[in-house]
Amino acid sequence: MQMLYDSDSFVVVHMQANEPNDGDPPPSEVRHGFEIVDKRSGKEVYLDGSWAELFQQQISAWQENTPSQEEVEDTLSRYAELAQNPVVMH
Repeated sequence: MQMLYDSDSFVVVHMQANEPNDGDPPPSEVRHGFEIVDKRSGKEVYLDGSWAELFQQQISAWQENTPSQEEVEDTLSRYAELAQNPVVMH
């Protein structure tokens, strides 16, 4: 797990797949994802599969062309619209 972003409004965490053990699926089938927490609404969304790949492309674009905080927050707001799950502390 790696925190990628933390602001007054959002937290973004990259949930990385662990190295496979014997009996685990091959690495090509091990998935990773991103958790986006909207601190304003207290909800989170977990992106995996094709959603995670799209978000990874967004991160790569940000690495090439450093966006303003406003641009990052606008993008995260669009993803946060998918959030249905309340944040639950473990």
